[in-house]
Amino acid sequence: MQVEVVKSKIHRVKVTGADLNYIGSITIDEDLMDAANIIRGEKVQIVNNNNGERLETYAIPGPRNSGELTLNGAAARKVAVGDVLILITYAWMDIEEAKTFNPALVFPNEETNLLK
Repeated sequence: MQVEVVKSKIHRVKVTGADLNYIGSITIDEDLMDAANIIRGEKVQIVNNNNGERLETYAIPGPRNSGELTLNGAAARKVAVGDVLILITYAWMDIEEAKTFNPALVFPNEETNLLK
């Protein structure tokens, strides 16, 4: 049997941009992506702590050590610059593997989005 479990989580990052005219996705500082084991194009669930919105899109890397977190395309309408988000990815795995799997949990600086 397979189950879907949390693979990684970036906890409490601030939106730095919202670009309605971009083709879609979420741009994430590549250092944060690496720390959370998120790859380019991976599906990301976005939870907005400010307004309760939940949505899914895919990740694209932003400049390293920039703290960038930009919602692009239609998702830009679901956030405001400064909103606090939680980003979550999931993976399917065998139930026995899932019992011992440890997700990557990242807690960046809440003011800068940079790794501490």
